[in-house]
Amino acid sequence: MVGPLYDFVANPFGAVRLSFEQAVAASPAVDPVAAFAGKDWGALDLFRDFLLEKGGLSQVPILDASSRQWIQPNSLVRFRGMVQDMLGKELYIGAFQDGSNWRTNKYSDGALFPMPAGCQSAYESNLWERLLLHCVPVPGHNSWAMHSTPPQVFRNVMDNSMYEHGEKRQRDEEIDENNEHGGSPSSKKQKEGEHPCQLNHSSQGSLVQGGFSEPRNGASLSCVIKMYDTPECDLKLNDVFEFIAIYTFDPEVVAYKEDADDLMDDLLDDPLMHLPPSKVPRLHCLICRKLAIQDFVSSPLSVELPSMIKGIRGSLLSHLTQVLGNDGLAGECLLLHLLSRLRARVDAVSVGKLSLNLTGFNGETASIFGNRITSAIQSLLPFSQYIPLTVDYLNTATLQPKKNNQTGRLIPGVLQLAQGTHLTIDESHLQPGNLDSNGVHNARLLKKLIEQLSVEYDFEFYTSEMTADVQLLILSDGKSNIMPADLVLPFCPNAVNSIANPSPEELQSWRWYLDTLRSLPYSSQPDLHQDELVAAMREDRSLGCQQLNRWLTMARLISVSFGEEELSLEHWQMFKEIERLRKERIK
Repeated sequence: MVGPLYDFVANPFGAVRLSFEQAVAASPAVDPVAAFAGKDWGALDLFRDFLLEKGGLSQVPILDASSRQWIQPNSLVRFRGMVQDMLGKELYIGAFQDGSNWRTNKYSDGALFPMPAGCQSAYESNLWERLLLHCVPVPGHNSWAMHSTPPQVFRNVMDNSMYEHGEKRQRDEEIDENNEHGGSPSSKKQKEGEHPCQLNHSSQGSLVQGGFSEPRNGASLSCVIKMYDTPECDLKLNDVFEFIAIYTFDPEVVAYKEDADDLMDDLLDDPLMHLPPSKVPRLHCLICRKLAIQDFVSSPLSVELPSMIKGIRGSLLSHLTQVLGNDGLAGECLLLHLLSRLRARVDAVSVGKLSLNLTGFNGETASIFGNRITSAIQSLLPFSQYIPLTVDYLNTATLQPKKNNQTGRLIPGVLQLAQGTHLTIDESHLQPGNLDSNGVHNARLLKKLIEQLSVEYDFEFYTSEMTADVQLLILSDGKSNIMPADLVLPFCPNAVNSIANPSPEELQSWRWYLDTLRSLPYSSQPDLHQDELVAAMREDRSLGCQQLNRWLTMARLISVSFGEEELSLEHWQMFKEIERLRKERIK
């Protein structure tokens, strides 16, 4: 039995090269440059078959700040990240003729084979396009929702690495011999007959010092993603993706870019100069998929709907009530808040959102219950952020993402968040003070975020509003003036009680419950609560559209919390009781 001609994980270039050569041989009369520009010639089918049909996905290591030290360049990796910036398009020499053979540079930073010298002008018609993205780990990504490389995959990669290092001396001699014969700069990247997974001599020597050291903050790793044959309209800022890609990392790209002799180097876009390959890895994407919150939450082994929904709701509500010092009303409101999401926009109304302002938090209360709430949310939701709001923070923080047209980069702001992120704003330490121009601007950004669920991005010559489906919880002493929430509730803890640590099974079921019911569609029977609304408006003439929208949102969320899509009379009555108790506290 004949073994495979290449290793999909350790040598993905083998599959790319062989499939290209086979496609060219199958149509000898067709110009490969014109035929395969912006198209797949069968390479992706090979990878999909290996990854999805044959279970190869479990063999692919996950690239992150910790695994970066031992993953070999030019190998296949998985990377999950948020699109932080879209860097435009890059031209590259997609295919060239080497004697009677056609070669491709697709999915690589440079030529895998020596390119004939003196023929660069002929390559101008061989240019293909690829889209460049800058992707970062999802802001506020909680540790329990992160995926790590299984131990067996780690051992396999390390075994491959040890095997490759054992044959390194022979390969170095071949490279030195080639260089003595005047190899071109592009030939330094890869030699014909050499295992595509190997680094050349200088880059191999910098396994730790050159590119595999931990990032400066020690906790995150950003990458430049090079996208092929993907419509730009399918990619948006702040979307979260999983990429199956070829990982490249080569400090020599900087060295021969400075020579400016290569056409390939001259085509590099300016933004890449500020994301050097010696610090920011390149990922050449083969397959990608957009991720939603449910992709970060595992479901319980068995859930019988709807019988178990009520039990899970009860246990989660009990846990939230304990976290809140036995304040049952606050527990109910926090549960509804955690189930809310932006469902639609009707004129200026954001349907489905339910921001929550818990008042009565001073410095002492916040140090106890604020920390409890923050920890509880971190353990329940995949993405969560915490902002301790002070005058100094407002004056100095960069909340708004801003385009630097000199470098072509989008400078991230605190409010550049993935969809579904939970944001807790702690105003308990906010003291009187003076806001400068930046502080006033930041306060305006926060107010717009909580009112419209949108963030203004500054592109220097114009601004653009981006939808931000985030959940906002405000902890403050009195009602917040900076962030007017949909629901304001005075916090009344009964005791500083100890909290029982939930079991892993409980946490798993609560996470599944919040994610599943949050995405549950809901509908209402207009006749059921129409009379109730009319009666309420007659009693209180001050009721406006915003207040009525909150009532319907809360009532529907109560139905959703029981796993029901339609608003029933029973749940409408539950809402009325919650609203009555809330108003009693405000008086």
